[in-house]
Amino acid sequence: MRAVGARKKSMDSVKGVRPGLRPATSRSSSGLTSAATGSGGRAGALRALIFSGLRYLVGLVLATLRKAEYFELLVLFFIQGAAMAIWFVPLGPILDAHGLHGIKPYAFAASAIAAFVSPLMFGAMADRHVPPAKVLRWLATATAITLTAVGTAIKYDAHPWLVLLLIQIYYLAYAPMFSISSALVLARLADAKKEYGPIRSMATIGWMAGALMVSALNADTSPYAGYYAAAMWLLVAGFTFFLPQLEVPKSAENLAWHERLGLDALTLLKNPRHRVVFITTSLLSIPLAAFYPYAPTHLRALGFDHTSAWMSLAQVSEIVAMFSLGWLLFNWRLKWIFAAGLAIGVVRFALSAWDERYFLLTGIMLHGASFALVFITAQIYLDQNIEGAWRTRAQALLSFMNGGIGNLIGYLGTGWWFNACTRASGTHWPWFWGGLAALVTAVMIYFLLAFREKPTPTAAALTQ
Repeated sequence: MRAVGARKKSMDSVKGVRPGLRPATSRSSSGLTSAATGSGGRAGALRALIFSGLRYLVGLVLATLRKAEYFELLVLFFIQGAAMAIWFVPLGPILDAHGLHGIKPYAFAASAIAAFVSPLMFGAMADRHVPPAKVLRWLATATAITLTAVGTAIKYDAHPWLVLLLIQIYYLAYAPMFSISSALVLARLADAKKEYGPIRSMATIGWMAGALMVSALNADTSPYAGYYAAAMWLLVAGFTFFLPQLEVPKSAENLAWHERLGLDALTLLKNPRHRVVFITTSLLSIPLAAFYPYAPTHLRALGFDHTSAWMSLAQVSEIVAMFSLGWLLFNWRLKWIFAAGLAIGVVRFALSAWDERYFLLTGIMLHGASFALVFITAQIYLDQNIEGAWRTRAQALLSFMNGGIGNLIGYLGTGWWFNACTRASGTHWPWFWGGLAALVTAVMIYFLLAFREKPTPTAAALTQ
């Protein structure tokens, strides 16, 4: 009984009602308990406030660091796009103006020959041996040196075959750089679907700025464009010192020669979906190869001056398309994004075939949208569907297939087609562009029939 009474007293004590005391005393005890509880609550609230503030500050610092890194990637793409355009856009008119029209198809095809070896080899180096930023630095420096030699050779009327040899050496350094830059940028993005399009658009804006600069400096037909581009490539080389250094996986010992050259990337073609993407972009590269060699010629035939500036219209729709890619990738099936780019390509060449000033300008403007919706989507597709250790080689294989196989056939094939459509009275532009529109139509039909979307897991499969 004493034990029961003790427990009762204990319970009464917990409730704040002690035996022999009036309820007033009970209220006093309750007030002390409330005060203690309030003090503990204020301390907890203070701790929560401190932790919340720390989380905010850490998030702010991380966001600032991420924004700073994004800024570096934006600048890289901008200056690299400008460097590429300053020489590539006026190359055709420069060769024509200096009596080198005969080597023009081969000068453009030199980039394709370089793309057969250079991107895979240097892509493998960036994947396995040397940080990508360092590889980019070496290549940008070599590009600046060789481009200076090319401009000097043209300026002093060197033999056409010497000019062509120097252009080939230049392209060996130039060819792998953009695929390496793309892989470097994609590796730093948290969500490539949302972020890559807007960041990649800076390369397009840079390309536009470079083309406009050529016309502003009245260098549309001048070898001095080579000197300006060389200076920009030195800027790219210097900027690589500020880029983040990606970790390079340890190289496997006793690599086979084909692995050191990056040829093992060809195994990616065993996957049916990957294969269709690679083949489609390669086939589309064939008609698109006619754009920079022959669109400036058509512009001049219709009375346009400063052709480099007019060619930059292509980048207007390209920028719009790339800023739209984030939304498109989340709301459209991948197949229909590719198909839209191919359909725009058909319309773009059909408009040029009208052989009228404003139709040609509209066709030039649509060129960029077609390019972005196919080739930029292909880059994002590879980043999302290829294992991390293979991504630089996958981007390099894309350059190999497009810039190598596709462009080699394209530059030589469209050069032959241009000569076939040219008579003593001039070029029959409806035949020329119309034939290319038919070719893009065939590519679109192949893609629609061959590409199969990745199957979405069913609810039953997810529960197994």
